[in-house]
Amino acid sequence: QVQLVESGGGLVQAGGSLRLSCAASGRIFSINVMGWYRQTPGKQRELVATISNGGVTNYADSVKGRFTISRDNAKNTVFLQMNSLKPEDTAVYHCNFRVGNYYGINNDYWGQGTQVTVSS
Repeated sequence: QVQLVESGGGLVQAGGSLRLSCAASGRIFSINVMGWYRQTPGKQRELVATISNGGVTNYADSVKGRFTISRDNAKNTVFLQMNSLKPEDTAVYHCNFRVGNYYGINNDYWGQGTQVTVSS
């Protein structure tokens, strides 16, 4: 079993910055893709950013140029640096890891979510 623990959410004024972290523990053979998603009440969870094990990144258009995703493979940790935050970035942010096992089977794991609130 794999557990993901997130940290770094909070309340910030518009234009401010926050850094989210998500660390994985448990039976991990490989982590292929790490990502961040966010969700607001009444809406579907949406992709924010992903990073492959080769370092290839992908961002939602709404966060390009403001957010940066990175990973520390040695620590099984992914980060999301969020700058120039806007009120519309307010959401619960969830990390997602696509973890491969010894047999080459991938499973998705989710963090419990961390609240990010941006005040205007």
